[in-house]
Amino acid sequence: MTQKRIGIIMHGVTGRMGMNQHLIRSILEIRRQGGVALKDGTRLMPDPILIGRNAQKIASLAKQHGVERFGTDLKKALESKEDEIFFDAASTQLRPKLLEQAIKAGKHVYCEKPVSTTFAEAMDLYNAAKKAGIKHGVVQDKLWLPGLLKLAKLRDEGFFGKILSVRGEFGYWVFEGDRVPAQRPSWNYRKQDGGGIILDMLCHWRYVLDNLFGEVKSVSCLGATHIPWRWDERGKKYKATADDAAYATFKLAAGVIAHFNSSWTVRVRRDDLLTLQVDGTHGSAVAGLRRCFAQAYGKTPKPVWNPDIVQPINFFEDWAEVPGDNYDNAFKLQWEMFLRHVAGEGPFRWGLLEGAKGVQLAELGLKSWKRKKWLDVPGIKA
Repeated sequence: MTQKRIGIIMHGVTGRMGMNQHLIRSILEIRRQGGVALKDGTRLMPDPILIGRNAQKIASLAKQHGVERFGTDLKKALESKEDEIFFDAASTQLRPKLLEQAIKAGKHVYCEKPVSTTFAEAMDLYNAAKKAGIKHGVVQDKLWLPGLLKLAKLRDEGFFGKILSVRGEFGYWVFEGDRVPAQRPSWNYRKQDGGGIILDMLCHWRYVLDNLFGEVKSVSCLGATHIPWRWDERGKKYKATADDAAYATFKLAAGVIAHFNSSWTVRVRRDDLLTLQVDGTHGSAVAGLRRCFAQAYGKTPKPVWNPDIVQPINFFEDWAEVPGDNYDNAFKLQWEMFLRHVAGEGPFRWGLLEGAKGVQLAELGLKSWKRKKWLDVPGIKA
């Protein structure tokens, strides 16, 4: 078996998402499985170097997971010819500058989303990457979640008939930080630091809707800052200046209507932290992150409104679970596709242009909230 090394500069992996999903469950897991298989039989083996601002944290992380290469000098890492890819999972505000540096250094780039805080900046990054001739990708992990893959399978089989609507419920209670430590970083709740759930989550809903149910054509969005004060990582009280909830409706191609409630101020009484209900003329389905339940036309109950008696129908009974549990980690699957793409095996659709589309929708969502009106989503030419 021939093995081919591919060097990856991994920046921002001391944070929860970068560490768990990208380093541990993706790159290190790919190494454990013996690399990524290429068509010619070669195994492409990622060789990460961990780069961060906190020397102690980055050294501790590297030691814990047996990563030999680490440091704090990003400039030196970008100048090195040893590594072809730059990956970033740091805060949104820092990302454009970091990606710009990596593109100038001739590195292929792969990053978390949002790719920036403004659509103009996101398009500048795409154009810079295109001009430099480098390969680029943006994490769009939810497309490979088992629950959403099952929805896509039902769609492809024609189970829904004509799709009418999509309802999304996302979120959970993020503690304020005074009585119980917060489980999200404090910058998420400061607009001046690139925070806000609209910027964060509408980027997700753009690629989910575009890829599964139809291109987003217009948006109406209402944001809210329900919790006005929070406490940061040092226990210091601060004013929350960013939205912590968003209530957004989208008109899609072919007339599909989608509505998503996104909130960090909601308590969960549903199947999962994210659930999507898809209703069609022939059937409906509800998917969480991993499980999916479907109800065909012939199994649809016929309720009659009568508030004077106890509801005689158990509305959970006539749903059948969609089979399938052999799914790999969503982040890892996309990493494998991107690594193959860099190695010259096939196209990769989820690049900086797709990332820019997400930022475009988030920006329009914020404008819709401010203007209290529906806004069209202009098409973007590559």
